[in-house]
Amino acid sequence: MLKSTLSILAVSISTAAIADNTRVEHAKNSDMEHVVVSGSRVFESIDEVPASITVISQKQIEEHLQVNPELQSLLSQIVPGLAPDTGSSSNTGQSLRGRAPLVMIDGVPQSTPLRNGSLGIKTLDPSAIARIEVIKGATSIYGNGASGGIINYITKQARSGEKASGEMSISSRFSAVKVAESAGGRVSGAVNGRVEQFSYLVTASYEENGVQRDAEGDILGLQYGLSDTVTENYFTKLGYDLDEDKQIQFSYNFYSSQQETDLGDVFGNMNLGEKSYAVHMPPAQQKQGKPQGPKGNENVTLKYTDHAIFANTQLTLDAYKQDIENVFFFSPSLANPDEGYTGGQSIIRSEKQGARATFNSSIDFNDNVQATFIYGVDALNDVTSQPLVDGRVWVPEMDMDSLAGYLQTKWIVADDLVIKAGVREESIDIAVADYRTLKLCRSADTCSVPFDVKGDTVNHDATTYNVGVKYNASERFSPFASYSQGSDISDIGRLLRSATVTDIAQIQTEASIIDSYEVGFNSQLAKLRFEFAAFKSTSELGTVNKLNKETGIYEPVRAPQRIWGYEALVDYPITATLKLNATYSYTEGKNTSTDEYLGSKHISPPKLTANLNWQPQDGLSMTLSWLHVGDRKRFEKNDKNEYGLDQGPVDSYDVLNFSGQYQFANNWQGFIGVENLLNADYFPARAQSYTYGGYNVKGLGTTVTLGMKYQF
Repeated sequence: MLKSTLSILAVSISTAAIADNTRVEHAKNSDMEHVVVSGSRVFESIDEVPASITVISQKQIEEHLQVNPELQSLLSQIVPGLAPDTGSSSNTGQSLRGRAPLVMIDGVPQSTPLRNGSLGIKTLDPSAIARIEVIKGATSIYGNGASGGIINYITKQARSGEKASGEMSISSRFSAVKVAESAGGRVSGAVNGRVEQFSYLVTASYEENGVQRDAEGDILGLQYGLSDTVTENYFTKLGYDLDEDKQIQFSYNFYSSQQETDLGDVFGNMNLGEKSYAVHMPPAQQKQGKPQGPKGNENVTLKYTDHAIFANTQLTLDAYKQDIENVFFFSPSLANPDEGYTGGQSIIRSEKQGARATFNSSIDFNDNVQATFIYGVDALNDVTSQPLVDGRVWVPEMDMDSLAGYLQTKWIVADDLVIKAGVREESIDIAVADYRTLKLCRSADTCSVPFDVKGDTVNHDATTYNVGVKYNASERFSPFASYSQGSDISDIGRLLRSATVTDIAQIQTEASIIDSYEVGFNSQLAKLRFEFAAFKSTSELGTVNKLNKETGIYEPVRAPQRIWGYEALVDYPITATLKLNATYSYTEGKNTSTDEYLGSKHISPPKLTANLNWQPQDGLSMTLSWLHVGDRKRFEKNDKNEYGLDQGPVDSYDVLNFSGQYQFANNWQGFIGVENLLNADYFPARAQSYTYGGYNVKGLGTTVTLGMKYQF
């Protein structure tokens, strides 16, 4: 039940929020895009947030889009603490500070935490995004699923001018190692404008991939692969100003990205250093099942804003509805020979509908103390399941109702000291009907034993607190410290499908409370900007998989975890036309009950990135981007001379990308992008460390993008 703790003032760092890009706040003495961020569900300057935040600007998004249209690649290159790009449609293993992030579009969750299929990052085309805000560390401000932090895609807004404007872009992407069958095409467009009080924005993109090839010219393996993928995205945002203080806004997003191919996999063994790759095969040996990937996922949001609902207070009301259907690859592990199934293909279905009320009140107590109070109520219904395409039920329907209230505060003392304070109280009910576990066979003689499980309603009540402080007296050294909690019941579906008891009440489904600690500082020394943060997070319950040797099925093991690390960022304009940005991140973690290191599902190897931008003249810009992934070798082989599930050793590798653009007319721009400029032959970090079948796919070889953009 929702308790009356909203009247209590507790300490908090506001580490999540919904931000609307209708306003921009610039931080003091900085030429960076210090826009408002998702700090407290209201507009807030980034220098008032005592936490590590990465804001990716529209310019950075557009430059990376010229090299690679996948958001996983963009986020990996720019965000410290985010694991390296997986090179696929799945972000499994791409953790944020060792834990799963919650992906959102304008504050609406896109992840499916009740059954996390790790496809949340791929939910929107980059052409519809104005900026991306990444808030690191556990937070419960948006509810379940944000144990590692938040990745919030802030979509574009209609421009204020009444004259309609827009753009069209067309490009082709192909392998420079072996061009045959690799050429693909992409077209995108946008139009926006205003007619009196009515504003509109419409974006659309359509892309067809050819085959993707590694440095040797072989087609990449198909497991979560992107070869022969067709991606469509249609987004619209409509607004109407009732008066100067009140606005209604409607937005709709449709996203589909599915693979239809006549290829088949040739599987290698990562323990032997062998890659998996794809070749043309007879129909019987081609990739089986329905096309994999998001199948027409939809989001609808309606928002009402009143900037002066009463004295010094703004009100935002929003309601949203979402339908997700993510189709996974055909897997022989889902076989049941007794019933005639040689394998199976699963679908994660999720239907969410929610409503939120957010109040923002500002009070100046005197010339030295200003306070902001953010408070409200969130309601969410999430119905998620994971059936198989053939009709079998792998994960039964989970019907979650969540009701939460929160109070977040910010105190600015003498202009320089920022203190944040708040509390969130959440009540969650998850109803699961009686179900029967699925019989799965790795071979005719190695099968799980199905049995009936009595359903129940699981209740979770959680109160989470946060505290943060930042001191901005000197831009040469601006320190901060924070403590934040998050309540996480993510991936309860994995627990249900691997049940070993006959009553859901006996399954260890309780929520995990994550405690996150962070200290750091920002420093501006003349032209040099430097950021550093050290972090630690602990939880009494985690989610690690272990092989059941009797059934051959991987089962969750919930054990206490401790994760720690540090991050650094350097931003330096070498000259007026040459700018350097570099980051370094290190993360490590252990199962504290056994003092064993965590595998790569949670912990990524060290990561170093550098971006060098040169603008020798107006209209001409070039960027060189370097990604270095370091070694991580924490585990030994088992008695079968094999590494564990996600415990393979990672050898370091380097990838260099290039992009350039030239404005050759008032409205016309040409661009080129080259991914893996030096054609490095490597396995990505996940491919090296995962010993699951089919994940041992090499990285993309040299791939070129050529295109043009027209603006009007």
